[in-house]
Order: sequence, then structure tokens, then C-alpha cells
Amino acid sequence: MEDFLKFRKMITPAIIQIVFWIGVVVSVLGGLGMMISSFSTYSGGGALFFSGLMMIILGPIGVRIWCEVVIVFFRINENLTEIRDSLAKK
Repeated sequence: MEDFLKFRKMITPAIIQIVFWIGVVVSVLGGLGMMISSFSTYSGGGALFFSGLMMIILGPIGVRIWCEVVIVFFRINENLTEIRDSLAKK
């Protein structure tokens, strides 16, 4: 508990997993919304449908990449903390 209160233990990596799943749901629902709305347009419906399809495919991949980059920063912090602690013991 002391590490948590002194900000030595990070909770953001757990929160990033929640953000990832929210991002996936938003990407898929947004893509489906774009694809459905493409049927009600008179011009450019094909482009809107294709954009929605690409959002469904590439949206979760983009969200995953962003989340992994953020987690890498926290892993670097954890590794540097371990190195510091091991050097302090010597």
C-alpha cells in the first residue's frame, strides 16, 4: 500500500487494458455506423462504406499499437526501478 501511495507502483498498465477494449468497441461501432449510414447517402456511399470497413479493420490495430507504446514506457520505468534497487543493494 505504501508503494501505491508514494507512486512507486503504477496502476496505469491495468487501466490501459480497459482503454484498449473501449477503443476497440468504439472503432467497431463507429465503423458499423459509417457503413450503415453509407446506404442512406445519394453520393459517395461507396467511399463511406469502404471507410467504415477500414475503420473496423484498422481501428483496433491502431488502438492496440497506441496502448502497447504506452505500456512500453511503464515497462521501461519498472526495469529502471529494478536496476536502481539492485544497485542500491550492492
